[in-house]
Amino acid sequence: MSVSSRAVVELDDVSVRFTSGFGPARRSVQAMSGVSFDIAPGETLGLVGESGSGKSTTGAVVLGLQRPDRGVVRFEGAPLARSLRSRAGRIQAVLQHPRWAIDPRSSVLDAVLEPLLVHERRSRALEMRARDMLEAVGLPGSFEQRRPHQLSGGQLQRVSVARALVTHPAFVVFDEAVSALDVSVQAQILNLIHDLQHEHAFAALFISHDLAAVRYISHRVAVMRKGEIVELAPTAVFYDSPAHPYSRQLFQELSS
Repeated sequence: MSVSSRAVVELDDVSVRFTSGFGPARRSVQAMSGVSFDIAPGETLGLVGESGSGKSTTGAVVLGLQRPDRGVVRFEGAPLARSLRSRAGRIQAVLQHPRWAIDPRSSVLDAVLEPLLVHERRSRALEMRARDMLEAVGLPGSFEQRRPHQLSGGQLQRVSVARALVTHPAFVVFDEAVSALDVSVQAQILNLIHDLQHEHAFAALFISHDLAAVRYISHRVAVMRKGEIVELAPTAVFYDSPAHPYSRQLFQELSS
């Protein structure tokens, strides 16, 4: 897979601090501290780290759902727009639990159509576009009118992938997108993501605690610890010889 050097997403010295409580009980947590990385078209950056390391906060920042306290986030060379509508469809996400993202009353076809209706009225052309994307993720016409409760976990995640890619995004965040699936289904979804990225050349941030999944899908790997990126390396280099002591520790913990 060819990867362009022009970055789709760039984080430059980004920090986020959360504060909770009042008075003596007031606490402050540094969720991100000086985080910098970029992701090129057609590239997947795998982001790994233990729970609470700042991975999901990083995902929220690049999606524009969390404003940083310091630093700059750029999308396609410009500061990330504050308006969700202005970037609708250009940045998308596939989350761990697809049932949270899909209206249980919606048909599969309507669920995939929904992102297209932000800027356009429903039409036969849009419906065909949604059908083509469902076909691309392995859900043929017989699935169109099914409801979420009639689908398996893997099929629901295929719908989520179709919803994310139907708008032809430049950037997709996969946040623990396969962690709730059986091992055999995980492999199917990872292969699907790999093939669709090869076809559409979107940039991707793949957030996961699953080192095997990250190794398969990612071009580079970033290791996060207590809000900081402690290692960033090409996948082959990282898995052959992780440089940071925490990376080696993480290998032992997540592989056991």
